[in-house]
Amino acid sequence: MKVILLQDVKSVGKKGEIVELSEGYAHNFIIKRKLGKEATPANLNDAKLKKANDEKVAAQKLEDAKALSAEIEKLTVVCRIKTGKEGKSFGSVSSKEIAEQMKAQHDVELDRKKIVLDEPIKALGEYKVTVKLHPQVSAALAVKVEEE
Repeated sequence: MKVILLQDVKSVGKKGEIVELSEGYAHNFIIKRKLGKEATPANLNDAKLKKANDEKVAAQKLEDAKALSAEIEKLTVVCRIKTGKEGKSFGSVSSKEIAEQMKAQHDVELDRKKIVLDEPIKALGEYKVTVKLHPQVSAALAVKVEEE
């Protein structure tokens, strides 16, 4: 019996795959637990349309990420930290602060978890910070750290 999987099933297949299973296993386990549905012509057509739609959405997200990447690469974010005598800083600039300043200065929302800092920024100056927008797209954001 052919079954379209609605979820990943260990040792059977991944979501969206059409697999050949014994009739008892398909009815008593897969279909009963709503892990899959019978591969009728109507269900096959629905699965085909859903897959095409998912691919279209994924392509759109990739294009949006590329456009945002091009915009981010042109911007510079200014962050301020307190410094003591001889330019020694108190604390550091975190990804959360960079995201907040990006929103305040350029009205671009970034998830702080997508901002990659190799090490905390503890000194004044200019830095390049990587922003992961999509698994295939990342951007280099210029961060300028000034004295408060």
